[in-house]
Formats: sequence, C-alpha cells, structure tokens
Amino acid sequence: MDTAALARRVKSKGLEIGLGAVGIASVAPSERAGFLNDWLANGHAGELEWMGRTAGTRSDLRRRFPWARTAVAAAVPYLPYKEDRTAQAGLVAHVARYAVGRDYHDELAGRLRSLAGFIEIEAPGARTRVYTDTGPILERELAARAGLGWFGKNTNLIGPRGNSWLLLGEVLTDLDLPSDDPVADRCGTCTACLDACPTGAIAEPYLVDSTRCISYLTIEIRGRIPPERRADLGDWVFGCDICQEVCPWNRKSAPVEDGAFQTGRHLEERTLADLVRLDERSFAAELGPTPLERPRRRGLVRNALIVAANTQDDRALGAAIEKLEDDDPVVRGAAAWALGRAGGAGARRALERAREGETDIEARTEIESALDGASGGPAVGPPAAVPPQGVKTR
Repeated sequence: MDTAALARRVKSKGLEIGLGAVGIASVAPSERAGFLNDWLANGHAGELEWMGRTAGTRSDLRRRFPWARTAVAAAVPYLPYKEDRTAQAGLVAHVARYAVGRDYHDELAGRLRSLAGFIEIEAPGARTRVYTDTGPILERELAARAGLGWFGKNTNLIGPRGNSWLLLGEVLTDLDLPSDDPVADRCGTCTACLDACPTGAIAEPYLVDSTRCISYLTIEIRGRIPPERRADLGDWVFGCDICQEVCPWNRKSAPVEDGAFQTGRHLEERTLADLVRLDERSFAAELGPTPLERPRRRGLVRNALIVAANTQDDRALGAAIEKLEDDDPVVRGAAAWALGRAGGAGARRALERAREGETDIEARTEIESALDGASGGPAVGPPAAVPPQGVKTR
C-alpha cells in the first residue's frame, strides 16, 4: 500500500466533507504527561474528576487502544459572527460562540464517521474509531502534532495562519500513515489573553486554572457556584470567549458559512428572563439538542439568575421571585442570592415567605444570607405589564 498517497486522499476527503483542516500524527505517548499530572495534582481540574480517572489513557492512548497507530486529526472553523457579542440578539449575547448553533458533537461526529468509512473503503480491513470532545484523548496535543496549529498561551489551538475558533476531532486507525510536521509557536511576547482574562484563570502562559475559568464555572459545576465566584460570571450564561476575542491572531478570522454553526432561533428569540423561567419540559424540547444541554436545566437557570443579578436585569430579577419555589434547591438558592443582590422591599418579602417553607439546608442558608443584604436597593417584583417578546434584530 502506498501510505503517502492514501494519506493525501484521506486529507482531501476530509476537506470535501467539511472538516476544515486535516492532519496526521502517530499515536504515541504524550509529551505533556508530566504537565497533565502536575496540573491535576495542583487542583486545577476542580470538579473534573474524570480527568484524573482517565489521565493514564490520555497520556498514552495505546493503553486503551493498543491497535491504534495513527490519528487523523481535524480542526473545523466555527466562528458564527464577528460583530460585538453584546450587540447580538437575545441570549446569543450571553453564550460562547461555539454553542450558539446545533450540537457540534453530533455534527462533527457525523463527518468524522464519513471519513472513517472512507478509510475503511480505501484500506479494506482497516480499523477505525471516531472521537470529538468525548473520549480520553488530548485532542489539542494530537492536533498540534498533526500540524494543525500551536498551543496558544490561553491553551487554545491556533491554526498555522491564525484563527483559534476551531473545533477538534479525530479518527484513530491501525494504519501506519506518514505524520505531518508540527508548526512553531508564534505567540511571541504577547500576553493579551492573560491580561484580558477577568478572573485570572490563565495563571501563567499555557496554564489555565479551571476553577477560576468562566467556562468551567458555568458548564462543569453541577451544584452551587461558590458565592465568591458568582460575580466572576459577569454576563456569561454559558462559556466564555474573552481570551479568543482579544487574541491578535483572530483579527482576520472570518465568520463561517457552515449552517451547523450559525446562531439558532432558540437563542435569538429568548431573553434572560425567559431562561430564568425555563422548566424541564421546555429545556428538553428546545435546548436538549444543543450544546446548552450539558449543564442541565439546573445549571442554566442557576447561571441566568446569577447573571440577572450581575447585570441588574429587571425582568429577569422579577422572574427570580417565582424561582424561590422551584423544585430544585440549587435554583432556589441562586434565586435567593440574586434577589439579595437586587434588594428592595419586594425582594425581602419574597425571601421571608420562602424562608418559612424552605427545608433544604443549603437553600435556606442562601435565603438567610440574601435577607442580610436585601434591605436596600431598588424594589424588585414582577413587571407590571411585560410586552410580548418578539425577535430582536442585530
């Protein structure tokens, strides 16, 4: 078999089916195993316990896939818009750009399966396995080794000609295909991402402390966000793009035309108050098929309540009063915190009523703390006459 010719055909097919850039790397022990172990030992993974459980496999894929010889890596551009985020319609303004469209896991997995099928046709008997942000794989390292970019100081992969708005995936195979050459780090002396990070999550170049990262706080924490971290969310309900927005290498990045990554009406037509009012049925029907499913309804509503307080969104804070009776104690606690931040007589009355019937210890503690801070500030209550919510235009 002419493996060089096969590699060229595989790359060409990857581009044809919408995988952006495709490169090849050998499956070998990670060069960053020591860094990963130190990162975990220093507590930077926070509640990401699965990172520790799978560290061995991540450091050497052959422990789980002894048959794997090559990784065909893909880097798919996804930038849906270039304009100011805060000027976007509805909830789009509060969501990281990779999550404003359809679920990228399903979209990329489908394309990668097509590429895997092509490999199996071109090399009968070949074994393949597809992953995209779902398995115990150091995807960025594989992509960098495959020549698809370099590690930025914010730890995102930056493509050879710039652009870090990339989604990664790979096809593992037992074929021995020739590897591509990695590209040099071109961050130089720039510290824009470190300087712009509002929480100091980029503790030093090439090191992110997840426990301080807005994406981690809004997506990965399943229960209560620590009170001292809530203001860190700013106006982000899901994820964060700040370190990419300020990266000089992204200045010339153009929005993609790929329909899978365009902003969806499920976000454009809804406000922060709508998200606060979200129930389980609506969550499953409207957000279940999107990346916003990951933190579950509990996490999204919790985040919306915190952002409502951070931004003093009157309508969302008005909706927070009814969430003091939510079935989920985490949501009730977040509602109490938001109302305590808002203050006012209406908020205090609602908190006092909620305290009388609250049986969950943590939620009751949140109510007590909120009451301590709810004596001042503007009055909060349901809007007297809320007009129908139409579709905003950009």
